[in-house]
Amino acid sequence: MPDHDVAIVGAGPVGLLLGCLLAARGIDVAVFEAREGVDDRSRAIGIHPPGQAALDAAGIGAQVGEEALALDGGEVICDGRVLASLSFDRRRVLILPQHRTDALLRQRLSRLREGALNQGRRVTRVHEEGDVARLSFEDAPDITASFVVAADGVRSGIRRQLGIGWRQRPGSGWYAMVDLPGTGVEPRAQLHCERDGLVESFPLADGGRRWVVSDPRRALGEATAFSSAIRGRTGIRLELPGGMQPTLFRAGQHRATRLVAGRIVLLGDAAHETSPIGGQGMNLGWAAAVRLAPALERSLRRRHPDFTDYERRTLRAAARAQRRSFFYMTMGRPARGPALFARNVLIRTLGTRPLRPRAADMITMRGG
Repeated sequence: MPDHDVAIVGAGPVGLLLGCLLAARGIDVAVFEAREGVDDRSRAIGIHPPGQAALDAAGIGAQVGEEALALDGGEVICDGRVLASLSFDRRRVLILPQHRTDALLRQRLSRLREGALNQGRRVTRVHEEGDVARLSFEDAPDITASFVVAADGVRSGIRRQLGIGWRQRPGSGWYAMVDLPGTGVEPRAQLHCERDGLVESFPLADGGRRWVVSDPRRALGEATAFSSAIRGRTGIRLELPGGMQPTLFRAGQHRATRLVAGRIVLLGDAAHETSPIGGQGMNLGWAAAVRLAPALERSLRRRHPDFTDYERRTLRAAARAQRRSFFYMTMGRPARGPALFARNVLIRTLGTRPLRPRAADMITMRGG
């Protein structure tokens, strides 16, 4: 007999959510995380409607709704002029820092299945042995599970170990980011698609604001350069508090060539890396977890893997999301002359009354 029904490798938001879904179904699930303690870095903040549905299924949707900021909508701006203005209304996007969402998922998992989360347990190898999969650790005895879910991130060691391909998709670039406290701006996003590149501004749940600036030369990692770039592109004078420095990050897009290897399944960023420009990655992983939970329950009941539909639908959803992200990144690239004119015409067209609902659906991941 295996030690657990399902072992999940990785306790990020996607692995934790899947753990909650399985524990709520009465499945013996164990989650293993190499990191000890809490990861409080500035990461994903946007929770789209598919993500909200997943959090509802996990049992924390109401708590997230109470703590989060509801984004009213946003504007796309160039040269000080609003090109398009969208309202999200029923398509609302919630804003909550990932570390807070993670905390709520951890609490929920603990209530559903005490001791399911195992931190400081680095998995070094996973392989099949007949009707079970065996997990080896750095400093602990092996354990077995009927099925293993690899939710161990973009640099997934399990994916590499299984020899699964990792194909680059269109859409990449460097960006600089800062979360400024207490600016008290209205709950709307502003996207400045300027001649010299993108400047994004999003409200935060604590009254602050997140600023993201395209940085192809990786030159905006210092406060003065960051503020100067925003002022030069938008005319906005932004002062960073003393000691605060921007975070540089690279947006990239990849998809695994397959998601299933017998009793081992890839999930979340281990399966697909989606550019954070557009804020879809975490939500995409949550939606996949909702598909995977019943597939795991079915496979446990039948005692053999049954993940064909999960793999097909998840890869298809990832392809759609990556196309959207590529479009968003393209709209934010530097442009001048005819290219700038054509881009602004396209954005204005998407913001017209007939197309506005469809544009809002695309931004908020409605309809897949």
